[in-house]
Amino acid sequence: MVSLEAVRASNASLKSLPPLVAVFVGGTSGIGLYTARELARNTTSPHIYLIGRNQAEASKITQELQAINSSSKVSFIQKDVSLLKNVDEACQEIKSKEKAVNLLFMTCGYFVFTGRAETTEGLDKKFALHYYTRMRFINQLQPLLTTASNSKPLSRVVSVLDPQPGMKLSPNFSDLDLKTSFSLKGCATHASAMTNLSFSKLASQNPATSYVHAFPSFVETGAGRDAWGAFEPLAKPLLWVIKMAMQVKPVESGERHLYAATSPSYAPKNGEGSGSYPLNWNGDVLADTAKAKAMRDEGKEEVVWEHTEDVFRKICVEGGKY
Repeated sequence: MVSLEAVRASNASLKSLPPLVAVFVGGTSGIGLYTARELARNTTSPHIYLIGRNQAEASKITQELQAINSSSKVSFIQKDVSLLKNVDEACQEIKSKEKAVNLLFMTCGYFVFTGRAETTEGLDKKFALHYYTRMRFINQLQPLLTTASNSKPLSRVVSVLDPQPGMKLSPNFSDLDLKTSFSLKGCATHASAMTNLSFSKLASQNPATSYVHAFPSFVETGAGRDAWGAFEPLAKPLLWVIKMAMQVKPVESGERHLYAATSPSYAPKNGEGSGSYPLNWNGDVLADTAKAKAMRDEGKEEVVWEHTEDVFRKICVEGGKY
């Protein structure tokens, strides 16, 4: 476990770095917001991009972050990123303004207890937000992350979800997008395993960028606000008990995720690290598993990435539906 003292010392050292450019996908609530606050608090003249749907909330957060650090610049891009075409539009706006991005931090999510709900692009909304959206952001912003690595301070991608299901179970490789075999368990396994495998491949392709797949533990985020539907009145007492038992409070969550996003402990391949890190909530790198190693040895990284690029081609290049 990385102690909070070590986390805070590492975070405080960020003030010595040149100004960072950080993109937060899902940064107007929950872990993204908690981490953006700590980034503003611990860096000099950062440019923080927040990508989300809620303009009113973003305006409040912009004021809050600038109150924390008057030298910070905050830009909000209003997009529903469950659609890949909207991801491309958000990335195009960033690319028109920036030559380099130091940090891509993604927490976008959609927690519901219902079945498959297709977007107009033919992907399940929950699965899209947990996997395809995040991979598309990387795909589009990787050139800027690579440019950032040239000046050495930081080039990192963080996806906050959970690497553990995908280290224990294999996805259904004959139905990777879960078009015919969707289940909530399958969605969790696929998003987890496919992120792990994609990050391993991306770390090899881009040895100057490091990729972190972080498990946040239990943190109050608001991500499940739409999950219960008509059952919400019955669920509220249970939700209150869960909230009281949260393992990681918002400030600590922000501190630990900023550490995951910036610490030299998670170095890229050309910095003598592995380049790809499945993290537990406390900063520990999770031990490799026989299942995860077997998937890599069998070339499943290539299978997953070829599928991902096929989705991108059909939706983003051809303008169709997957």
